Amino acid sequence: MERQEQTRRALLALFPEVITTVIPIEAVSAEQSEVAPREPGVIVTDFARTGSSLDVLCRPDQVVAVARTMDAEGFFLEAISGVDWIERQQLEVLYDYNRLDGQQCRVLVRTLVSRTAPVIPSITRVFSAADWHERETFDFYGVHFQDHPNLIRILLPEDADFHPLLKDFMP
Repeated sequence: MERQEQTRRALLALFPEVITTVIPIEAVSAEQSEVAPREPGVIVTDFARTGSSLDVLCRPDQVVAVARTMDAEGFFLEAISGVDWIERQQLEVLYDYNRLDGQQCRVLVRTLVSRTAPVIPSITRVFSAADWHERETFDFYGVHFQDHPNLIRILLPEDADFHPLLKDFMP
């Protein structure tokens, strides 16, 4: 719990314009928390229900700063994935961070980009492990990671002109 609060405070420094309010976790249904638009900021979540201790929503231009904060707090990058919100014409890029010191504090970081111009800064300069994760997200969703050192297809053929995890993909 101490690690969670320390990490929450470090992340809140990135969102000075956000007024922090505490909403009881029970008051937000799982469906609401996954699809309801919200302001950038940090929410304490129920680990047993969500699998993370903190849920962070940031703007695309904040992902590198968030990654630096996570690195400074002793976290490692576990995964990067995506969600296609076709009805909102947005792609959500999800970053999972974790720790190995036995202090349970998983952090889920989310950012939204336009489906028509899915561009986001690369975090490979902060976490070199992001290289493969960003390439896979590029492969499957078409998200372009600016300043990635080698953003080429990793699983699909190099000449593929499709992204199979987009909801409007037709084989």
